[in-house]
Amino acid sequence: MRVLRGRAEDPEADRAVTRTLVEDAREAEEGAVRVWTPHRQVAFGRRDTHAEGYATARTAAADRGFPPRERRVGGRAVAYTGDTVAFARVTPVGDMRVGIDERYEAAERDLLAALDTLGVDARPGEPPDSFCPGSHSIQADGKVVGLAQRVQRGVALTAGICIVAEREAIADVLAAVYDALDQPFDPASVGSVANAGGPSDPNAVVDAIEDALVGGHDARVERLDG
Repeated sequence: MRVLRGRAEDPEADRAVTRTLVEDAREAEEGAVRVWTPHRQVAFGRRDTHAEGYATARTAAADRGFPPRERRVGGRAVAYTGDTVAFARVTPVGDMRVGIDERYEAAERDLLAALDTLGVDARPGEPPDSFCPGSHSIQADGKVVGLAQRVQRGVALTAGICIVAEREAIADVLAAVYDALDQPFDPASVGSVANAGGPSDPNAVVDAIEDALVGGHDARVERLDG
């Protein structure tokens, strides 16, 4: 399994890295994992871009120091502070129509195991009115992890976000963004690893999640910085 570490010099280049990782996995028919801390931003989903208040939401994010971006995977807006952890696991698939639930369940098990090693007693599900609401989330005194999946020819990308210690900053910016989008959001629904008793060091969270997503596979580690 290929394991890619680090982030690119800017958000656009960083997104290109993940796209290339997916394309390479398809061509090589080899699984891949990437766990990292993306640049500070609010990443809007496709549904957000069609909302009447989208322009206002982008301004609200920018005014709070979160450059607005758009993403292909996932639902509603999510925020990264620069210390928020993102993860992606690319799995070769033969039939795009099967395996979606199994991949979600496997990712949830692995992430719960990672959080357990960090001292966090987490469980599947999310509080009401959470950011980027979905049926595949993990909570521990608030939503800590959100998951999404995108299946395309030859590969499936299971990806998501884990909040480490920045719940207040994320709750603040998303409150303004979701208000502009006219979407329900409760700032108190935001959790974090640190708030649930785990470490506040994003590197510790990156390491735990990477280990869990790689599992028992032999890892071929590459770094963006060489």
